Amino acid sequence: MLKRYMHAKERYFAMRDDNRIVQPFAWGVEFVDPDATGRDPREFFEEFSDTAIRDSHEFFCSPEISDFHLNDRDLTWTSGIATPTEENNLVRATYFPKVGAKAAVLVLPHWNAKAGTYFDLCKVFNDRGFSALRLTLPYHEERMPPELERADYLVAPNIGRTLQSLRQSVVDTRSAVRWLREQGYEKIGLVGTSIGSCVGFFAFVHDLAINAAVFNHVSGYVADVVWEGLSTYHVKEGLGDNVGLDELRRFWLPISPMAYMDRLAALPERPQRYIYTLYDLSFPVDLSRDTLAALRRNKIKHSRVAIPCGHYTLGEKPWVYYDGFKIVNFLRKHLR
Repeated sequence: MLKRYMHAKERYFAMRDDNRIVQPFAWGVEFVDPDATGRDPREFFEEFSDTAIRDSHEFFCSPEISDFHLNDRDLTWTSGIATPTEENNLVRATYFPKVGAKAAVLVLPHWNAKAGTYFDLCKVFNDRGFSALRLTLPYHEERMPPELERADYLVAPNIGRTLQSLRQSVVDTRSAVRWLREQGYEKIGLVGTSIGSCVGFFAFVHDLAINAAVFNHVSGYVADVVWEGLSTYHVKEGLGDNVGLDELRRFWLPISPMAYMDRLAALPERPQRYIYTLYDLSFPVDLSRDTLAALRRNKIKHSRVAIPCGHYTLGEKPWVYYDGFKIVNFLRKHLR
């Protein structure tokens, strides 16, 4: 009965957003390598996937940033990844400093998060003695080009653009971590929700400056979320018959957590918590469990929390309070 109720609520909340537009399919090789536009796209992305994973420290490398600018609590800088959208190339974040804090938490929102979301979570971190920085993801809020109503370029039926967008998200995240370190914080925590969880995972694997992390919603493959998830039906519709699931999983493997489990296992232990929901239709629970099984197989020490609600209902009372408690207390414990 609870499962049926939660699934009905999930469908209601998902379909409440009636501005989803089916974007046209495109290979988007030019977003990854402008010099490869004449190549067979399937062959190109097969090779690119292998190279990007092998050289992932370069793929997710954050360059030196020379134009960090803090105005009151609004932080901006030029992204380390240049995209065709001018607005998107200026990274924005909101800073919540706490006088005397020795640690700070970087907050990565969900896909299509609105302005001001997660500010309350940042204030809770302030109350617990931490500073916080809330990042605006690519193509969101002020970074959104005028032709969009939603952040449709972040995850799209455009193979190359999605690779570029998720890569940019990680590069921007790592730049934000560097800025926090430059402010003198001794420890950095991270919490990412939904797509922010995936982005945070990549940053965590590739940046030892992050001391502890919470991944709020869990899935191992971006392709499977698009294929099976309730929130991404319009992306799958845009893909049409141009690619199959196995192909898509292969092409998007560089932006899928499963590709980096062995790398995470080889790193020094750091506190990490994975939160998933039992009635999730956007990050289907079988995908969450597959990811957690991979952590176990690789003997990666971690904490896990299962919450009996869904993807959207996690943001509703009372689940949002329980989720916040599990996030804040974990980071509070490990950033002292």
